Amino acid sequence: MLRFLLQRLLATIPVLLVVAVVVFLILRLTPGDPAAVIAGNNSTNEDIEKIRETLGLSKPLLAQFWIWFSNVLQGDLGYSFYLNKPVTELIAQRLEPTLSLAVGTLLLAVLVAVPLGTIAAWRMGGWLDRILSGFSVAGFSIPVFVTGYLLIYVFAVQLEWFPVQGYRRLFGSDGQGLWPWARQLVLPWFTLAMIYVALIARVTRASVSEALTEDYIRTARAKGLAESAVLMRHALANAAVPIVTVIGIGVALLIGGVVVTETVYSIPGLGSLTVDAVLNRDFPVIQGLVLFFSLLYVGVNLLVDVSYLFLDPRIRY
Repeated sequence: MLRFLLQRLLATIPVLLVVAVVVFLILRLTPGDPAAVIAGNNSTNEDIEKIRETLGLSKPLLAQFWIWFSNVLQGDLGYSFYLNKPVTELIAQRLEPTLSLAVGTLLLAVLVAVPLGTIAAWRMGGWLDRILSGFSVAGFSIPVFVTGYLLIYVFAVQLEWFPVQGYRRLFGSDGQGLWPWARQLVLPWFTLAMIYVALIARVTRASVSEALTEDYIRTARAKGLAESAVLMRHALANAAVPIVTVIGIGVALLIGGVVVTETVYSIPGLGSLTVDAVLNRDFPVIQGLVLFFSLLYVGVNLLVDVSYLFLDPRIRY
């Protein structure tokens, strides 16, 4: 297992290198000049050129990449063009809201979707199974921002149960406690969890329904085991690998969903930082965020691969 972990960790190096090169080239080759954005509408060509010199954008493309990449290898992601702050500092400041939103969404989706999909597979063709099918179609079809604005209108504007927008910190000197933090995130959690509940529940239903047709299930029932034990200890346990796989794959979708959800609810996280950086053509911030999200996704997939060893002992790396 240690050898497998080392191999996977080494395999992340070329992946991150390719990501770094592709993102760097895309940002430099797409239309738009960060210097012109910083200078403003009333600036002259001389003003823009001075800003380009200051930011290092007038150097050859290869020289720009080498300077940036050599700094990245030393843990320095550069300075924001627009905010004039270290990118690592900006990411650290915005990390808590994004982690709160993402982790809460995953926990909510798993706690709802896995039991729902298991029961739907157990009662395949019943009313719960039909409701789940309809909910899955709706969850995949309705955009995240539509769900967000609908929940805001009903539960924040009309019923006034939850705040409309914003974020209250849980940790740090300005932390405001558990309930204010959770109350602010209830609507964002449900908004973002809709698509993941639909995805995980459908995969759980398919995996458990397939497991229920196996011979060991008939043997367990013939031995007189309770139906709950058959579902949990045999069917769901043997269907866990594809369920965990789709949860890991869903992290990629979660990253995109975080960007939209944070924008809708005005949450000062990495998603809103990404939007601001793209609008301002803030190259160092965009590159740093893409590398951070890529590293996070690779790490989650590594954890998923390692979990296979515990979920199914027949798997050996």
